[in-house]
Amino acid sequence: MIEFALPWAAVLLPLPLLVYLLLPAARRREPALYFPRAVRAAAGAGSAAARARAPWQRLLALALIWIALVAAACAPRWVGDTVALPASARDLMLAVDISESMLTEDLELDGQPADRLRVVKRVSGEFLRRRAGDRLGLILFGSEAYLHVPLTFDHATLEQLLMEAQIGFAGKQTAIGDALAIAVKRLRERPAASRVVILLTDGANTAGELPPRQAAELAARAGLRVYTIGIGAESMELPGLFGSRFGARRVNPSADLDEDTLRDIAGQTGGRYFRARDREELEAIYAELDRLEPVAQEAERYRPLVSLQHWPLGFALLLSLALALGLLWPRRGAAEGRI
Repeated sequence: MIEFALPWAAVLLPLPLLVYLLLPAARRREPALYFPRAVRAAAGAGSAAARARAPWQRLLALALIWIALVAAACAPRWVGDTVALPASARDLMLAVDISESMLTEDLELDGQPADRLRVVKRVSGEFLRRRAGDRLGLILFGSEAYLHVPLTFDHATLEQLLMEAQIGFAGKQTAIGDALAIAVKRLRERPAASRVVILLTDGANTAGELPPRQAAELAARAGLRVYTIGIGAESMELPGLFGSRFGARRVNPSADLDEDTLRDIAGQTGGRYFRARDREELEAIYAELDRLEPVAQEAERYRPLVSLQHWPLGFALLLSLALALGLLWPRRGAAEGRI
């Protein structure tokens, strides 16, 4: 369906007629140089008909140009069929630990040993792609915590920036409390029913200005739900002498994980604590988070608009060029043999 965004611009249609009626006629100026009579006589036979029809053709062309310009000024546009878009369900902030311990290769990815951050990137990226309609943000933390991506609907860019995150960007230690405080600062002004934080770490708070439990109190007062995830295997074999199995020993690479604090953070804010010992458990946790914090099913609707202004403008331009170059009929001066 075609509609006009500025239909009132149609009042300009009679403007040329008003100018013609109200302004005095311009004085005609005769040319200063004529062709010889023989040339004029030869051209006169073929130009008589052109002189007879040129005035009304020129007037018609000018009228069509003006009508096209006024039509463009009315901003014609095509209104498409109604399209449904998913409504924004959550303002979700993902806080990811990039401290030095995330380099520990105690997990597997595609059948090969992989460090914790690589697994987090892969599984978190799949989770982000499922959150259509959510406004997502990203906090990275090590010795320092910083907002890497503010809340945005541009999920592709956020995922790309997560994939590019490297150990050492924020230092070697772990500032869990500061990361949570940044999430509180960014989410506290958002609608109360949609403020969610997913905090993923493999250790204990060893840096930062704010203790994690105090940050959890701030989050609870601000109405944030915080889901905490502790990542890392519970058993890992260290090679023995010269990399052989002789003298190898098994250790718990997650011995430093402060599960009590993570449980307390989740409990104070109405969230839950999850333990991810491998990639499969992390995928199951994100699937559970999809269930606990579902994407909105109600859809916002809109009708796409496509501007059509270029069509009358193009018509006016082409007709103006044809009129200026004399492609439609000879100019009056040329028909009479004058220059």
